[in-house]
Amino acid sequence: MNWKQIPLGPLQTNCYVLWNDQKKCLIIDPGAEGESLVNWLNENNLQPLAILLTHAHFDHIGAVEKVRTTFSIPVYIDEKESDWLIDPGRNGSGLFGMGKIQAEPADYLLSSEKKIVIEGFTLVLFETPGHSPGSLSYYVPSEGIVFAGDTLFMGSIGRSDLPGGNHEQLLSSIHDHLLTLPEETKVLPGHGPTTTVGHEMDGNPFLNGF
Repeated sequence: MNWKQIPLGPLQTNCYVLWNDQKKCLIIDPGAEGESLVNWLNENNLQPLAILLTHAHFDHIGAVEKVRTTFSIPVYIDEKESDWLIDPGRNGSGLFGMGKIQAEPADYLLSSEKKIVIEGFTLVLFETPGHSPGSLSYYVPSEGIVFAGDTLFMGSIGRSDLPGGNHEQLLSSIHDHLLTLPEETKVLPGHGPTTTVGHEMDGNPFLNGF
């Protein structure tokens, strides 16, 4: 498989596209610039199958409707944030003065840790709350990558001072799930460069003692 990191919008939120040899793809966190993202997908002859959201903060959902309606594909999100897509107060766009960023409700609500299989794509779902109540991480064992959203970054961790955030819960999520993955696993974060589990275990100052 192949994947590409595409930073989008004023906060340069990382959208990821994961595709196979048949040019079918999954889209993780289409945060903004929907027209540009759709054009890129079309230019590369990719066939989107679904949108997977790591969480529903405004900078991760801004292009959801453009992509969903263009390709007629479903959206997956944690059930704890089922109403965040339609509510600017909950998704933070109102709080940060970004205008009303909204999307229609998700098609599938995820409620427990499980495997997700979508036309040959197999992802292991981790519930990793702390940055937000419904934060998820999607691990792709066959590729050695994990889409970590705003849970873990290179040399840093996600904010926990936003509504619904919890610092201790965030650290537990990282420790109990992400740091249990093989050290060579590539961590694909919601912002900034990619890293590896081993690199963060050895050098992340927020994870001292883990």
